[in-house]
Amino acid sequence: MDAEQSDLVRRAAVHAALAEPVRLAMVDALALQDVSPKELGARLDLPSNLLAHHLGVLERAGLVVRGRSEADRRRSYVRLVPETLDDLVPAAVRGLARPSRVVFVCTHNSARSQLAAALWARRSPVPAASAGTRPSPHVHPRTVATARAHGLDLLTGGTAHVRDVLEPGDLVVAVCDNAHEQLAAGRSAGRLHWSVPDPVLADTDAAFEEALALIRHRVGRLAAAVDTAAAGRPA
Repeated sequence: MDAEQSDLVRRAAVHAALAEPVRLAMVDALALQDVSPKELGARLDLPSNLLAHHLGVLERAGLVVRGRSEADRRRSYVRLVPETLDDLVPAAVRGLARPSRVVFVCTHNSARSQLAAALWARRSPVPAASAGTRPSPHVHPRTVATARAHGLDLLTGGTAHVRDVLEPGDLVVAVCDNAHEQLAAGRSAGRLHWSVPDPVLADTDAAFEEALALIRHRVGRLAAAVDTAAAGRPA
């Protein structure tokens, strides 16, 4: 079994251990403090045999450890192993490096990429930019209106071609299928793809709001992963 397969098996065992309400409650109870088995059983109203069983499952999965009290050696405390929970994050996210900049790319650089860069600037200290593979002459008016309605500052007043924007060290996020497929020939580890429908095709306020909501959720997830990578911890 190679290292990648072994990691999947280990993570699956942790998920299996947590896929039981009582054990999940035990992990929650240990999130902020260490607790004696007796206290844990009392808190969750568990008889000793069930407590021992569930603790054993969590220990075998590497989620908790038990240690003797330094004061009273007859007493033990259960401690959560938070690194094991960190490892539940997919390997692709855990391996993410902090980029020097995030560049959002769509076809015309008039809607999705502009909104994504504006959302990113609000969420993360990592610099952002936007570009298009076939940029329009100007930013779409509904993009401007949507950004204004949500208090977002568009990073530029115009559009730009991807070849004039990209720099070494950029993390490229293609926020449309066309841009992703046009860039596919030079695909690298520093590129992500979000399949966000083009709101310009519908050209309604609702379509732009829906695109913004989709992008906001993705920006939040990516920014959290980048923030964690910046702190030097598993994402």
